[in-house]
Amino acid sequence: MLTYKSIKEIADAAVKEQKNISDIVIVEQAMRLNCSVEELYEKMAYNFKIMKESVEEGLSSLKKSISGLSGGDAVKLKKQLESGLSIGGSFFNKMLQKAIAVSENNARMGRIVAAPTAGSCGIIPAILITVSEEYNIPEEKVVMSLFTSAAIGMVIANRASISGAEGGCQAECGSASAMAASAAVELMGGTPLMVSNACAIALKSVLGLVCDPVGGLVEIPCIKRNAAGAANALAAAEMALAGIESIIPADEVIDAMDSIGNIMPWVLKETAEGGLAATPTARKLFKNKCCSW
Repeated sequence: MLTYKSIKEIADAAVKEQKNISDIVIVEQAMRLNCSVEELYEKMAYNFKIMKESVEEGLSSLKKSISGLSGGDAVKLKKQLESGLSIGGSFFNKMLQKAIAVSENNARMGRIVAAPTAGSCGIIPAILITVSEEYNIPEEKVVMSLFTSAAIGMVIANRASISGAEGGCQAECGSASAMAASAAVELMGGTPLMVSNACAIALKSVLGLVCDPVGGLVEIPCIKRNAAGAANALAAAEMALAGIESIIPADEVIDAMDSIGNIMPWVLKETAEGGLAATPTARKLFKNKCCSW
């Protein structure tokens, strides 16, 4: 049985059985949860369905959040692409659209899939849906890649944390970015070793990222960090698929994230007392919003 305490353990098991990580994870989890592989697949397929619906809802609404601090930015990106002025091109713009759409939907109290948290919910859908659309990848393969993503997330949760209150935003958007990169690599035919490298590259690129939500709300800077997290995941996946390796193994990167989170000042861990949340503009903005609620 897998312990989900080591990326190397999972990758080695996949290599030994000459299978994708998702193939061994779904079987192992079905046994652990005492259900059939088919039942577990259907549950994950439902999660993917909600992800797609959240993207669609976010891209079709200009509605503001209850606080009025967010809403409508995903649509702005969509219009930018339609205008032909996108610097990053169609793929990159669509990926950003989706990341922000889901995050804005979360801020509006819409239905999302915590991946692995609500604060980082836009990163995995943005990567996987955009990749699958761009390369006409069957939905079954996308759903299976989510099992790889989930396995990476479980290891991070077991070795470190996926909570901003414990480890800062590196633990939320950082973990989601690593999970998305790993799933994307498998989706594009990468090996288990490439998956491991994608995880390491994505996560080490955001080490030290603090959690500083303005007013304690998952909006500023969280929504835009989902877009940045998706971009980071894309870069990591691209490098891993090219055969670029992380000198520091994924498990050691996760351990480093854990140690950084442990010494990170408490004010930078979801307290809304430090970082961007403590800037004069943020203080004034939240004070004005509180008075209007």
